[in-house]
Amino acid sequence: MKNSGIPIDDVVAALAAKRARDVPWAEGRAFGMVYDGGDAVHEVAERVAAMYLHENALNTVAFPSLGEIQREVVRWTADLLAGPDSASGFLTSGGTESILCAVKAAREHARHERGIVQPEMVLADSAHAAFHKAAHLFGVTPVVVPVGEDWRADTDAMIAAIEPNTALVVTSAVSYPQGVIDDIASIATAAADRGVLCHVDACMGGFFLPFMERLGHDVDPWNFAVEGVTSISADVHKLGYAPKGASVICYRDKALRAHQTFVFDDWLGGFYASPNLQGSRAGLPMAMAWGVMAHLGVDGYVERTAAVLGVTDRMRAEVRATPGLVVLGDPTAHIFCIAADAEHAAPIDPFALGDAMAARGWFHDRQTPPDSLHLTLSFGNVDQVDAWIEDLREVAPSIGNHQVDDRSTNYATLE
Repeated sequence: MKNSGIPIDDVVAALAAKRARDVPWAEGRAFGMVYDGGDAVHEVAERVAAMYLHENALNTVAFPSLGEIQREVVRWTADLLAGPDSASGFLTSGGTESILCAVKAAREHARHERGIVQPEMVLADSAHAAFHKAAHLFGVTPVVVPVGEDWRADTDAMIAAIEPNTALVVTSAVSYPQGVIDDIASIATAAADRGVLCHVDACMGGFFLPFMERLGHDVDPWNFAVEGVTSISADVHKLGYAPKGASVICYRDKALRAHQTFVFDDWLGGFYASPNLQGSRAGLPMAMAWGVMAHLGVDGYVERTAAVLGVTDRMRAEVRATPGLVVLGDPTAHIFCIAADAEHAAPIDPFALGDAMAARGWFHDRQTPPDSLHLTLSFGNVDQVDAWIEDLREVAPSIGNHQVDDRSTNYATLE
């Protein structure tokens, strides 16, 4: 930073230059990271942002509008998740923070309600990496079980792994890597029978599966309608179409939620309490989440979900019809991944496919194991799917047995 500042126009121009190499999400050619709800969603978010650019949700006595916004967004979300009247929670900065809060609450519940001093957490190797981050931060031992051939958590192995020290069992609806729903009913019931909490990570599905159900699609049991489910994370800034960062962590009742809150009253500054990991909390993403949800309503989400489902089904069918490629598992929502067909005479290297598609302006996340390309579809991708299918048809046959040397996968901040 220089001693003397630079004019506002120069600031904006410098940032515009920095963005030149960013993924062109606004063109609908990136499958993940930014979830585009369309022009009307942009407008409402931007107008709300101007109103709440500086507010701080640390103290909702000073900013009661943010307290009201939080209560309403949590209640709206709980209703989507089939939450009972007792369901309650908080807004967080994103899926990772919601997951961290759920694990922290489970640890405190295990300590204070069950006397567990060495808590464990049972999860499949498809569960989001944020659960391992939470385990590391909060001193919870992760007990990892494999997925089955269908890429869902191995139900029998999950249940068998529940031990006296288990504080939490983790399930996914839908899983990030392959987009499938775990057998939540069986796993949550077994956890409840043993007095163990069960969390559903619906960061990817929480604002998609409810609208699939409204469209008449059969969805495996996954939400608070399953008695053993005690908490759910759902990201408003994913398929809820709000800008980053807004997520909801929702508990079946306030008694469970209380284990998340940190309270300290032995400070010269007075009574201090924070519901999640932040102290000062930006009011901006909370208000934008409220604005987008209020603007779209259930009908707006149903309309977008129907459009996304239609194109996702077409894309999956196209991959399955491409010699040398497979879709892993049987995903039915808005996520799938592309892998090499090991049973084909000429399997296609998915990373080589990703590089070839990138040369045509498409961005897919790499993931492993196994080596595959990840796609999360949102409303902003709908108009680009014809072009994606056309490019896939042209690119895939040209790859042959070519394998790229770079096998790296990055879902990370590296600097």
